[in-house]
Amino acid sequence: MPQQENVRLYTLSTCSHCRATKKFLDESNIEYTFTDVDLLTGDERKAMLDEVMKFNPQCSFPTILIGDKVIVGFREDEIRKALKI
Repeated sequence: MPQQENVRLYTLSTCSHCRATKKFLDESNIEYTFTDVDLLTGDERKAMLDEVMKFNPQCSFPTILIGDKVIVGFREDEIRKALKI
């Protein structure tokens, strides 16, 4: 089985597209890490938003990193292609 790309999500706890992305990855048995940016506060939140803006200047959610590929929004076809599933 090929080595899985590193998957990192920047999400909001209240975002339906973010929840759909997590559900899709869970159902596909894909390991990932995520941060619900809206649950952070103060400097931690500002630092995380600065990090998101490096990958997605619009700072919209979800912002998904799969290896060196950035996908903005729940785009199942793009996610599948990036993960080769």
